[in-house]
Amino acid sequence: MIIKFIYINYIMAEDQKLTAALNLMRRMPPSSVGNSLAGMIELIPELTDELLNHVDQPLKVEKCQATGKFFILCDYNRDGDSYRSPWSNEYYPAMDDGFLPSPKLRELEIEANLLFDIYRKLYFDTGYSSAYFFNIEEDAKDEQFFGACFLINKGVKNVKGLNNGVWDSIHVFEARELKTNHFEYKLTSTVMVSMAVNSDEVGDVDLSGSMTQQSTLKADISKDHGHVANMGKMIEDLELQIRNSIENIYIQKTREVINGMRLVDGAKAAQWASIVKSLQGAVTAHGSNRTQDSD
Repeated sequence: MIIKFIYINYIMAEDQKLTAALNLMRRMPPSSVGNSLAGMIELIPELTDELLNHVDQPLKVEKCQATGKFFILCDYNRDGDSYRSPWSNEYYPAMDDGFLPSPKLRELEIEANLLFDIYRKLYFDTGYSSAYFFNIEEDAKDEQFFGACFLINKGVKNVKGLNNGVWDSIHVFEARELKTNHFEYKLTSTVMVSMAVNSDEVGDVDLSGSMTQQSTLKADISKDHGHVANMGKMIEDLELQIRNSIENIYIQKTREVINGMRLVDGAKAAQWASIVKSLQGAVTAHGSNRTQDSD
């Protein structure tokens, strides 16, 4: 009984640590989430796996030596300290016993990477994309209950006054068969944006943040319309919704605040001229109505 009580208290303490750590991470600058997470892991190394699973980090890329193509690193293609390339299905650094998707999921993964790369070119022009498929439960049959992750990393430097900018998209699916050839797809999409500007006009500005949204779809699959088609439509719709929200809510609102704080020279001069004119009119009116003092 005492051992059980100690174990329950230990679990509660771990949960409280994780909650406090996640609350603190949410209050750290989004542009330095990598450094913040590294410092948090150093403070509480026992929660390393939990923190890595719960905190979205800026995406990084690595070159696949077998194909010469770049792929994105994430938790869904990581095994230990190695990462699997979706192009060659090989791990870097090399490892012999790394997790590999089943043959059927690997076929879906190959198809998804080819099509998602086209999507990336159409919407982002440059950057990198990767897609990974995996079994959620070991005893679940292929294509009955599985997960997938689609990622896009787009970076720009010194473009139209922008010193450095990054767009990272992370789309994670859970697909479950409800009945024969009828699936439910649950999508969680996170977009992280970071923009750094340093100029004489606006000064040093760092606009960074992230947005997460979810959607669910129940749809059939067939020989001509499979999982990748259903997932691709969901990604396109939700990413467009997030993009519009970021532009309309965050960027436009920030612009309003900056314009309210920093008036350009012309507007500032006009405002001061209006104030001076108003004061002069008030003084003149007051003087004309004043009664002359008697001797």
